Amino acid sequence: MKSNTSPEFVEQVRTRCIELGIKPEVSAVTQIVRQLLPGSTQGELVALIDVVMSEISGLGPLENLLLLPGLTDILVNRFDEVWVDQGAGLQRTQVSWSSEQAARDFACHLAATGHRRLDDAHPFADLQLENGIRFHAVLPPLAVSGIAMSFRVPSHEQFTLEQLLDLGNLAKPIYKKIIEIILERKSFVISGGTGSGKTTLLAAMLSHVDQSHRIVVIEDSKELNIDHPHVVKVQSRIANSEGFGQVTMTDLVRQTLRMRPDRIVVGEVRGSEISDLLLALNTGHKGSATTIHADDATSVPTRIEALGLLAGLPRQAIHAQMFFAFDFVIQMHDAQRGSRGVSSIAKFGKHEDGTVFTEVLLLDSMFDDEDFVSLGNEKMQVVA
Repeated sequence: MKSNTSPEFVEQVRTRCIELGIKPEVSAVTQIVRQLLPGSTQGELVALIDVVMSEISGLGPLENLLLLPGLTDILVNRFDEVWVDQGAGLQRTQVSWSSEQAARDFACHLAATGHRRLDDAHPFADLQLENGIRFHAVLPPLAVSGIAMSFRVPSHEQFTLEQLLDLGNLAKPIYKKIIEIILERKSFVISGGTGSGKTTLLAAMLSHVDQSHRIVVIEDSKELNIDHPHVVKVQSRIANSEGFGQVTMTDLVRQTLRMRPDRIVVGEVRGSEISDLLLALNTGHKGSATTIHADDATSVPTRIEALGLLAGLPRQAIHAQMFFAFDFVIQMHDAQRGSRGVSSIAKFGKHEDGTVFTEVLLLDSMFDDEDFVSLGNEKMQVVA
């Protein structure tokens, strides 16, 4: 049985599906496996089909990890070293492939499902799988220790601001300020590290937006699930294996301006799209929002400046546009320290020389809210 479920056997089934021009669905795979192994018992066939289906259309040996509660990331350092993050830091698992070649074949197949090349000539790939997981891989020798893969797992749970309050992710005064920001159409940046809950909070806030407002969301991977009747989503696209068809976040920000948005939302700014976003928010569209990676609220202007400089904007223009584009920074706790939720809210201000700064208005540590404290970190870890 072990030899029959080897990568070579799985590849044989996959090749037969391609030759026949059929999708690798259960009925088709069952028929092919029976043809290849006519002497197998019914029990053996069932086990074989489960393994083959997992390898062909799923995540192979990683499949069961998707069942872990609170899972945000799966990280592969080499074929026999797999780590997961369930919201409380990275933990090593016992999952592995049989060999480096088996792990490489797995990664190359995943890349191919998204029409991406992953081989010696193109030793890295980045794409979103059909199930919404963001997949990235780097092959040796670029990855020195062995093939490196990362899987960013989107949360399928939706939370309201009221639920986040009940879970202990928001102090009551911070909750009230967030509601005020939404109702008064203030533009804001949600800042924090990976897995800190930025996307969860952003979706919950946008669900409170006036139902007559048209929200246009720009993302590089589908993560935002917004409970609102008028949401239009556009998604960037990586070039295909021939190098054609790329649509960048910058392209989409520009197109968004022709889509009559009331509020523009960029899932995360990390590159030159900041230039067009700042320009867009200086022409109206109050109540818009984005997320950004920054350690604390005071470093957000510096982070935006760095992105603007990379986009070719002069420093003076970056700060002038930043001041009129955004009103508040909502800073998340550092998830790696075992806590979730909003740590502070800061307001953008401007020095006499025109440079922008942020001034903290509310800190969750200011409040001795009995309901907030009693929930503790245990429930805070529920939100991804």
